[in-house]
Amino acid sequence: MSTEHPMKTPPPRIDISLVPAAAAPDGGLVGEIADLVNRVYAVAEAGLWVDGALRTTAAEMAQLVADGEIAVARSDGRLVGGVRIQLLDGGVGEFGMLVAAPDRRGEGIGRELIGFAEGLSRGRGCTVMQLELLVPRAWTHPTKEFLHAWYTRIGYRPVRSGAIDESYPHLAPLLATPCAFVIYHKRLAGDGRPTVLTPHTASVRASH
Repeated sequence: MSTEHPMKTPPPRIDISLVPAAAAPDGGLVGEIADLVNRVYAVAEAGLWVDGALRTTAAEMAQLVADGEIAVARSDGRLVGGVRIQLLDGGVGEFGMLVAAPDRRGEGIGRELIGFAEGLSRGRGCTVMQLELLVPRAWTHPTKEFLHAWYTRIGYRPVRSGAIDESYPHLAPLLATPCAFVIYHKRLAGDGRPTVLTPHTASVRASH
């Protein structure tokens, strides 16, 4: 009887990088990123927005790229994820608009994108990482409950909540149900330790 075991197929290589600001006029690229964000959020925030409301547009995405705030994950050249990374006041970095391609879930892409955002923010002098989670006030959304548990496992803690119509009044009319946003913080290590990612990450590149 043979004792040999079949070789396991190695996990796909994931490359993460900031999209160069010079790529903002590339309609095909910004449209592809915006489409991925909208497809993911249509499921992740189902029931929170009125029919036809989009999380972002190609025009908005082009501006975010021009501002140097969008990082993407690629596998064999294919777009498989993305995240927005901002530098706020007071040494706070923030990530948002986190997405992974639906057919690549469970591969750690989201975790790697967060690790990239944290590492980039730490390199920019940030000591705290922030995220905002939109949640319905009167009922429990399964995706939001999952995200709360996941963010908590990777070190994020709720610090306060706010009304969406106070901070984002232009979005309030698009809500299908009353919502609040919960702000989470995570303190970033300041000792220069590298961000720990999953083993199949082959390269993570940051452009400052």
